[in-house]
Amino acid sequence: MENRQRALNLIKGDGNDEEPLKSCEVSAEGRQDVELLDAYSRAVITVVDSIGPAVVGINAHSGEKRAPAGSGSGVIITPDGYILTNDHVVRGASRLTATLRDGTSMDAALIGADPATDLALIRAGGSTLPYASIGDSSALRVGQLVIAIGNPFGFQSTVSTGVVSALGRALRSSDGRLIENIIQHTAPLNPGNSGGPLVDSRGRVVGVNTAIIVMAQGIGFSIPSNTAKWVVSQLLMLGKVRRAHLGITAQQRPLARRMVRFYGLGTESGVEVISVAPQSPAASSGIREGDIIVAIDGNEVSSVDHIHRFLAEWQIGTPVRITVIRGQDRMELEVVPND
Repeated sequence: MENRQRALNLIKGDGNDEEPLKSCEVSAEGRQDVELLDAYSRAVITVVDSIGPAVVGINAHSGEKRAPAGSGSGVIITPDGYILTNDHVVRGASRLTATLRDGTSMDAALIGADPATDLALIRAGGSTLPYASIGDSSALRVGQLVIAIGNPFGFQSTVSTGVVSALGRALRSSDGRLIENIIQHTAPLNPGNSGGPLVDSRGRVVGVNTAIIVMAQGIGFSIPSNTAKWVVSQLLMLGKVRRAHLGITAQQRPLARRMVRFYGLGTESGVEVISVAPQSPAASSGIREGDIIVAIDGNEVSSVDHIHRFLAEWQIGTPVRITVIRGQDRMELEVVPND
């Protein structure tokens, strides 16, 4: 009984034992580590407390089925219910519902989607909903703390932490385009995290989680918030994202060495035009099947991705100079890209 009472006193911290006992104490260095961990924990807790209410679960319903055909996550970005998520989360849905952290479920409508960046904007009813601020993804640095919040496997408001492991990655979207400046991070993601926010230590959304690599650990990808801001502005104004296009299908093609030397090209491949759409900008400019595009506006072109990247940044309706090789001739053609 004495030993049991003594144990109870130690657990309670009464400290009235006649014989002082040595407890296992944390060293000074250990206390510093604990303080750092406490600061880290407080930072994460503060972010989750502030941003968590703005993270929603999204169910995509197909046809008359009551059970959702797919699910994912999203983040409310305005108090009147605009929600940012992934295109692949809502694609093909006949009805959408968004569920808040407190369990409240709301019907939502698709405002617009952009498969080229795997982003979509939906809207749920409400006027004073909790919402998150979108930050500046260009300010991110490798090694920076990031927090992913989402609903993997339907588990509401699941939190994982990691660091930015790389910037400037590229991923292939569902329509074949490259999504540029992807954020690679180590915050664990699972199915259902798609569309949820990637947040910095100040509680600002710096990315939209979009993909994981199956069978890999610690590799997640997010669409940068600066891309999301541009896409959202296009969807709100136009209901779609306008991108310049030429009206061609093309493929990468190696160039003969003698051609590279003769024309002084800095690349060993170009983009061969396979077909030209009637009444397209390319057709109007005189581009033909078999032409090999080697430069756009003076910038060398060696792949179809280079053309996509250029057109994504080019102002619609502004003339551009395209350099092609036709047979043995090098030609300069003026094209006016449209949408």
